[in-house]
Amino acid sequence: MAPLVWFKSGGVAEWLFEPKDLADLQQFLSDLDPAVPVMALGLGSNMIVRDGGVPGVVVRLGKAFAKVTKTAGLTLECGGGASGILVSSTARDNGIAGVEFLRSIPGTVGGFVRMNGGAYGGEVKDILVDCDVVLRDGSLVTLRNADLGYTYRHSELPEGAIVVAARFKGRPGEPEAIQAQMDRISASREASQPLRSKTGGSTFKNPDGHKAWELVDKAGCRGLQMGGAQVSEKHTNFLINTGEATSSDIEALGEEVRRRVKESSGVTLEWEIQRVGRP
Repeated sequence: MAPLVWFKSGGVAEWLFEPKDLADLQQFLSDLDPAVPVMALGLGSNMIVRDGGVPGVVVRLGKAFAKVTKTAGLTLECGGGASGILVSSTARDNGIAGVEFLRSIPGTVGGFVRMNGGAYGGEVKDILVDCDVVLRDGSLVTLRNADLGYTYRHSELPEGAIVVAARFKGRPGEPEAIQAQMDRISASREASQPLRSKTGGSTFKNPDGHKAWELVDKAGCRGLQMGGAQVSEKHTNFLINTGEATSSDIEALGEEVRRRVKESSGVTLEWEIQRVGRP
């Protein structure tokens, strides 16, 4: 799995399945032994795949699920495998504002919907109309925004469900102004985040009333290393693989950061990055 995730570490998937289309995915899941676990994989940005690998089936949505089109009004029809850059660019081209923040999140629509992805003042719960989901038994259902029980970086999407499409609705805007906002977001990310490194994105959720990076910094963890893993000097809520880090190095470093933050501030940091598979 290492080549498929941003950290470039981790063990093997027992099975990797890339469906050719929606019917292929439904048929595959309906024929699969119900006891076999299923996990969806997007761009692999917000994820630590543990060194022991992933049991069951990893489903990766390819080009058939990566389209974005404008439908009625200010609504975008987005495939579950479409990137945030494609969604925001399509919105810009069609004069749809309010979706710019997706430009800054390295991931796909399926991951955004599952995690209530957000940045720069926007969250998926603000723009999602509804989504199409293939359940573990292969059935296709449409879930409305209200069905997903959204909270900060969390949804109540059923276990093993795979988001194959979503409708996002924005507001009227001028393409030039939308592009300017996307440029500001890109520049801000470039200046503050270690984008050229093997990283997983934001490591910990921001606790109520706090910023995770400030707590990590105050706990003296900037630049802290464990094996080949390091707390980024540029942004302390990012862990990076400096070269040959194992996933256990990265996860152990994250746990050490959590311990030090708890000791110094009394705040317990929660992981934002998904950790999957066997140690």
